[in-house]
Parts: sequence; structure tokens; C-alpha cells
Amino acid sequence: MQNRITKLFNIQYPIVQGGMIWVSGWKLASAVSNAGGLGLIGAGSMYPEVLREHIQKCKKATDKPFGVNVPMLYPDIEKIMDIIVEEGVKIVFTSAGNPKTWTSFLKEKGIKVVHVVSSVKFALKAEAAGVDAVVCEGFEAGGHNGREETTTFTLIPMVKEQVEIPVIAAGGIGSGRGMLAAMVLGADGVQIGSRFAATVESSAHDNFKKTIVEVKDGGTQLTLKELAPVRLVKNKFYQEIQELYQQGPSVEQLKELLGRARAKRGMFEGNLDDGELEIGQVAGLIHEIKPAKEVLEAIVEEYQQVKKEQLF
Repeated sequence: MQNRITKLFNIQYPIVQGGMIWVSGWKLASAVSNAGGLGLIGAGSMYPEVLREHIQKCKKATDKPFGVNVPMLYPDIEKIMDIIVEEGVKIVFTSAGNPKTWTSFLKEKGIKVVHVVSSVKFALKAEAAGVDAVVCEGFEAGGHNGREETTTFTLIPMVKEQVEIPVIAAGGIGSGRGMLAAMVLGADGVQIGSRFAATVESSAHDNFKKTIVEVKDGGTQLTLKELAPVRLVKNKFYQEIQELYQQGPSVEQLKELLGRARAKRGMFEGNLDDGELEIGQVAGLIHEIKPAKEVLEAIVEEYQQVKKEQLF
């Protein structure tokens, strides 16, 4: 299954495991990399020294390529980038910020840089900044999302039409069929988040993993657009947000309700009522918690089988 993405990262399959906060630690990243995909450590929920520990453990657990996902609005971004360089990480996915800020710094150190975008405009900006590839994330995706609300199905071909660099599709992909659909639309690879959140190696709390498996279609919603759009499971906290919206709240009131560490409380500590439970719409297709290796192998097998049947 060799193509531009497998060559870029020196991996077997063009499948990237999303670097999700509170979910993507060294265990998940190394398991996906060992299975032939590209595992990512999610730095967004880690203090700098915690990230260093995860990188070091990941290096011991796999001799395959892996990367780190860095939201660029992170308060300790300079320390994070220094640790990435010091520890010899060769692949960095950046998100939530201007790709110009860190791309040249990382490229000068011989690091491959990929930026996450939600529109053609930002894909072109990322390409101009010198990134090696873009992740185009449709608004089906879990967690923080683009304001454009463009779906994966329309975003991929629109971006593909405009950029020369490789395109990785994300948002709503959790199976081999989904992967094939993305590739037919022009993607060079896929990034899968939610499906890997519900794996044995995911660092999410078991309560949250069980919730992912129970989510049906319509069970998630994009909300808090005044702060930063985020897709959440419709739990008690989500209902409180909706009740507050009835009163025409100010941004300050929304921030006050959100408070601090709400995602940690839900996804990492397993508080299903008061926590922020971030997951994508594809959760409706996730029916069991399995080892990451089995998940990746099942995706590849289905992709190859359906491709053969459809004679693509």
C-alpha cells in the first residue's frame, strides 16, 4: 500500500492515529506504529516533562516511526518544541494556530511537519508555510473543530484541487470503507481518532471508552462555537450548556460554565456527567473496545477487500 504518505513517514500503511488529548499516550502511539501505521502522542494534555516521559517510553516500545501532535495555542509551546528536538522526534503534527510560527524551526532540525486544517484557505496557508502535508479535518470529527463546518466528503476534493502536497483525510473515518471513500475522493492517507480512542491501549478512562461504544447517530453535537467549536457527547454537561444558551449567555458566562480541566474530568478521570466527552460522529459505528493492532488490521483488511470488490 505504498504511496506519498507511506514514503513520507516510512510506514507500511497510510493510516495515522490522531494525537488526541487525554487519549493518545505512548502505549497507543507505539501500538499503532508497531502495527504499521503512524502513532501520534497527543501533547495537548501533557506538561512538558510528561511529554518527555511519553516520548522516551514510546522510543523503547517501538523502533518504528512515531510523531507528536502539538496544538500551537499551548502555553508552554517553546518548552514542548525544545523537548521534541532534544528527544529526536522526527514527525510533528501541528494544529490550532498559524503554521508559519514553527514550521521553519522544525524543518531546519530535519523534522517532517504536517498541519491540521479545516478549509481550503488554511490548507493553502499551510502549504505556503512549507509543511510536508496537511490533515484536512471535516466537522464530523470529535474534539476541537473548524468554524467552517465543512464535511470531510466535500473538504477533501476541494483541498486536493488546490494544493500540491499530500492530503490526509480526517473526520468520520473509522473503517476500511471510510478509508477507501477518502482515498477515492483524493486523499493520500487517513487520520483516525475516535476509533483508536476506543482501544485497549488508549489512555482514556474505561467509563469513557464504554460511552464511545454506546453512542448512536445524533449522540454528539458541535457546540461552544463562541469559544472554540468542540464536538461533545450529549451528557449532563452538554445539557447544561444548552440550558445556558437559552439565556443568551456572554462569552464570559460560557467560559465560567466550562471552567478548567473539564476534558480531563470526563475523558481521563471518567466523570460521565460533569466531564467534557469529546468524540466524533463515527462513534456510532464503533461497537467494541479492541487492541489497536486488531483495529488497524481490520481497517486494512476491509479496505483491501472492498477495493477488490468495487474494482477500483
